[in-house]
Order: sequence, then structure tokens, then C-alpha cells
Amino acid sequence: MSAAKSLLIELGTEELPPKALDELAGAFARGICDGLAKRGIDAALDSAMTYASPRRLAVHIPGVASYQPEQAIERRGPAVNAALDAQGQPSKALQGFAQSCGVTVEQLEQVETDKGAWFVFRAVKPGQPVAALLPEIVEEALKGLPIPKPMRWADHDYSFVRPAHWLVMLHGSDIVDGAVLGLKSGRQSRGHRFMHPQPVHIADADGWLDHMRAAKVLADPRERRQRIVDEVARVATQTGGVPRLDEALLDEIANLTEWPVAIACTFEREFLAVPPEALVTTMEANQKFVPVFDAGGKLTEHFIGIANIDSKQPSEIRKGYERVIRPRFADAKFFWDEDLKAPLADYQEGLKNVTYQQALGSLWDKSIRVAELARVIANRIGVDAGQATRAAALSKCDLLSRMVGEFPELQGVMGRYYATHHGEPAEVADALDSYYQPRFAGDAVATGKVGQVLAIAERLDTLAGIFAVGMKPSGNKDPFALRRAALGLARTLIEGGIELDLKGSLREALELLPENALAAGIKPSKDGKAPPLDAGKRRAELAAELYDFVLERLRGYYAEQGFTGEQFEAVLAVQPASLADFDRRLRAVAEFGRRPEAASLAAANKRVANILRKQAEEAGAPPVGSAVDPKHFEQDAERHLADALVAATADTAAPLQAGDYTAVLTRLAQLQVPVDAFFDDVLVNADDPAVRANRLALLGQLKAQFAAIADIAKLG
Repeated sequence: MSAAKSLLIELGTEELPPKALDELAGAFARGICDGLAKRGIDAALDSAMTYASPRRLAVHIPGVASYQPEQAIERRGPAVNAALDAQGQPSKALQGFAQSCGVTVEQLEQVETDKGAWFVFRAVKPGQPVAALLPEIVEEALKGLPIPKPMRWADHDYSFVRPAHWLVMLHGSDIVDGAVLGLKSGRQSRGHRFMHPQPVHIADADGWLDHMRAAKVLADPRERRQRIVDEVARVATQTGGVPRLDEALLDEIANLTEWPVAIACTFEREFLAVPPEALVTTMEANQKFVPVFDAGGKLTEHFIGIANIDSKQPSEIRKGYERVIRPRFADAKFFWDEDLKAPLADYQEGLKNVTYQQALGSLWDKSIRVAELARVIANRIGVDAGQATRAAALSKCDLLSRMVGEFPELQGVMGRYYATHHGEPAEVADALDSYYQPRFAGDAVATGKVGQVLAIAERLDTLAGIFAVGMKPSGNKDPFALRRAALGLARTLIEGGIELDLKGSLREALELLPENALAAGIKPSKDGKAPPLDAGKRRAELAAELYDFVLERLRGYYAEQGFTGEQFEAVLAVQPASLADFDRRLRAVAEFGRRPEAASLAAANKRVANILRKQAEEAGAPPVGSAVDPKHFEQDAERHLADALVAATADTAAPLQAGDYTAVLTRLAQLQVPVDAFFDDVLVNADDPAVRANRLALLGQLKAQFAAIADIAKLG
């Protein structure tokens, strides 16, 4: 048996989709490692390296054993009591099991379990050479790749994300014989398509990466990314500006090139009259170019292209890049100039011809609803209602502009530019852009108050409308991005510090919907007929469902901030009307949880809840909040707890009214001593009904003190 050696597997293909390359490479490497582990093959899997370039997927694993260890086999057969008859003779089932294992009944063993005795077959299977197992492992790994639409090529029966052209499988310096996707393995790889088109001989697994570099292929994506960063920095000095190379663009360029080389380019300065977002979108999204800004953050006429070749004539590549960007910029300038000829408000009439959703009407209908919600919300929180209504009325107009028609990702951004150009107030113009925030995970919410009002109103209408027509998310399907809308709504309310009754606002949004929208989401009865619409009941049900839907989005939001599930549940149990208020309560509960008294008081609250719940099931149990009568006290511990509750109520009235929940819980933490003493000295379920009812009332008051903030029992 030979020593462990490095394993290299490389599958060469036509150009792989750049946005999927990292995921494909990671899944391929995991599949190979899992295949080795599943078969018990010793290997340094923690040191496995994933490699990928546009034309290859590869994995290098050091310390892979040459042979699989012996495999212990155990198969359980029928139960002993069912496999033998009264005379102890084997049943047909037992005989069939033994035959399937290739042994006689006498060679089977018995094993005792907590569910009785069973016949088992045990054997030791010699380990196979790893080389004999690898083709199967590779095939399994390829089948497990996330390929939504595999393709076929030539007249083959197999399929893959792109046609495959070569396969290298080396264990040390030895070729691992086998075939995958119709390719026979060998040691011939391929270099750069243009700079090294001839085959590349790979002597051994450990030398593969250096052979690739020599053939002008940087197969390590980490090395390729770093080279791009260095190349962009090198070329940027020629422009005198500051390049903007974000991670997403860097990843995509790295997955489009095998030997990246940066080229400094320029475009005509006249195009800088176009909003920079349009030019940058064209450069980054369409052409994969790196924009260059000046020291003040203003876009310059310079940009950087990344070639996949170290050309002897870089000027020709530069000319090509400049030639391809020019018509895109010319289009953008034309759109910009044409769109400026009419104010945004002129597009409102056109919104009537754009359907938002069949039962919910046009984009104009949606704008009207959002404007009314914005007016109500603005008046409620002290924001200029006129500006909020104006922003809502214009919020969809840029969707009909030429620029947004060409660059949909600029919706909102172009609305801000057009509104500013035509003299709309700055607050209104900024709101047209910022109300889309947060646009993605980690993005900030709108900063201006008008933008926040519009963001809230827009999301309230979207959630209410789409839920009403029965198109709420299910599983991975969320075509209207309602989960993102709900989280954006919640974050805007919380991070904007906006005191707004969420349930009430949801009901108001539902009131603005046409009744046919409310009816559209009702499932027909078994006879196929729609039941009669009770609009009030339907709105109440939807409001409750929507409130829960929004709150559920906050679980992950707060978990990322370090809050526990128990803390979240404690506040959720009291269902605060305002999410800003929910946030304050949660932070106070988390602070309370760090106090030494917290565990004891949480346990006491849980005990109180259990006692009151049990007593509530019995006739005559007093409701929570019932008055306490001192004349029924029999123990000092009762009197001390009652006095402590009276004092705590007085002390917490002002901070509770002010929403200073941390101060309230800090004061209530002082109840630990009298509460512990009460449970140590007092029997709640006294024989005297009046005494028992009085003690239950006392516990009800204790529960109510904490329940004014959260259900502390859930912390236990």
C-alpha cells in the first residue's frame, strides 16, 4: 500500500457563466470532499483548495490515501420473534434475507436492541483502490452542482452547464484512469485560449498550479482577484483619479478572465453632463469597466477596462473599449436630454395605462392610494403633508421616462434628478430616490422625513394589496418581494424612530383597497362559487396576518444584532403597536436579562403565569388586575409583596409613560426579594376561597407590572 499523495481533479469546459462560477466551484470541491469522506478515504480535507477560471473547475486535496480502508458492513434483517416459527425454523423472509446477503441462516448474527432482538448480517469488505472510486466520486459531485438549465452538446446523452473538453485526474504523479462526461482522464490540460493555446503537460498534482501560471492562466480565483486590484491601482496612476472597484464587479471580472490586464481608457467629456449614475451603470453592469472619480468623488472621463490578454498592442484594445462605450453613453445622453423636455408630473396621465396588478388597478391607482397614506402618516408624525403627498404623486412617474426604460435600476435616482431640474422642493426630490431604501441587505433606510413617510406608505400599500389578492409569499416564491418590503417597512419605522401604530396603519391601507381586490384573494368554496365578501372581517383578518408577517421579518434582523430568541418572544408576546416602541422594549429586556435578579424573576413570572392559567380554568378565579384586599392577608410575605408592588407602581408610572422601559425594569428588579419570600412562605392555593382569590389577585398585579413591558416569563 503506497503513501498518501495529493489529488488533483480538473474539468475543462467552454466559458462558464461568471455569476455562477464561484458557486459551481465551491459545490464541486465540496462534492469531491464529501465523496471521499463518505467512503472513509483518509485525506487532508481541511486543506483542500478550490480552483476555478472561466474554462475550468478544479480541486486539489493533499494527503489522499491510495486505498480505502476495510469497510465494516452491517445489514439488519427481520426481528427474531417474526423470523422463526414455533419450532424455531426460519421463515421465508429470514431465508430470503440470508440469501440476499450471500450467506446461510446459520451465519447470521443476532443483536439485542431496546425494541427486541433482530437478525443481522455482518462482514468486512476489503477496501478498494482510491483510483477505482474516483470516477464515481467525480460523477456524484457533478450531479450535485446547482445547474438550473444543463445543456447537451454533440450527440451525447449526458449534460452539463457548458460543453466539457478535457479531464485531468492525478493522484500524485499517477493518472487516475476513468471517464467522466465522455472524457477520458489524462494529464493534458489547456492554457490560456490565446496566449498559450497548446496542451499543457501536468507532471504531478502538486505542480498543476505552477503549470497553469506558466501557461498564462491564474487558476486560483484569489490570486486573480488580487492581480485585478493591483492592475487597476497601477493603471489608475495614469489617470490621476480614484477607481471604484466594488466587490461584485471585482468578482465578475475575475470570473471573466484568466490573465487580467488593466487598460486605461477615456470618453468624451460632454457625456459628463449625464447623471453619473447612468454612466456608471453602463460601465459596471453592461461593460464590466471600472469607473474613475476625482479626489472629491466626482466622476471623471477616465475608466479602466480589464482585458483577458497581455497584448502587444494595448492601444488597440483601448480603442475597442472606447468605441464600445461611446454609443451606450450617446444613448444615455439622448434619453437624458429628451426626458428633461417635460416635467415629471406630465407622466402621471401615462400611469393610468400601466397595470400594477389586475385587481389593484394601474400605477396611477397605486399612486393615489400611496399619496393618501402619505398624507395621513405625515400629519400623524408631524411631517409636511403637502410635500409627502406631492412626492407620492410623482413617485412612479420616472418609470415612464426613457432613461429608466433603458436602465430600470435607475428608478428613483432619475426621479430625483428630473424633480430637481424642474424645481421641485429638495425634500420632495430626495424622497423620490430615498424611498426605495433599503434597496438591498445592509443598505441604509431613507434619511429625510418625507422620504421615510413615502417609504412607509409605499410598502404599506404593497403589502396590503398583494396580501389582499392572495399572492402572499410561499416557500421560496416571493414574486412581489414582500419579505423585503416588510423588512424595509419595519427598519424604516425602527431606525427612523417613527412612532406609528402598525396595526392601525395596515388597516388604513386595507381600507383604501377596492373591494374587488379584497374578494380576489378569497378561495372559492367546494362548489366553485366565491363566498359572499364580509369586507370588515376580511380587512381585520388581513391586518392581523400582515402584522405577524412584518414582525416575523424582525427575528433575523434582531438576531444579527445579538438579541436572543427568548428576548424577542418576550416582547412579541405583548404585541406593541409601534415598532419603534417594540425596539425600545427589546433593548430594555436585553439589559434586564443581564441583571442578577433576572433569572429568579423570570422563573417567578413563569410560575405566576402557570398558576393564573390553571386557576382561570376553574370557576370563580379572579381576572388579572383584580383589587387586592389587605384584610385577607395572613402572612407578612403577602403584605410585603403588596407594599412593594404599590411602591413600584408609583415609581414606574412616569418612566412607563415616557417609554423609558430600561428604568422601569431596573426598578421592578427590586421586587426579587419580596417575590422570592412570597413563594417561600405563602401557599397560594389556600383553603379559604377569599384568601386564595386575594393571593391570586396579588399575583395578577405582579404579572401586570412586568407585562406592561414584556412577558418576562419567556426569558426563563
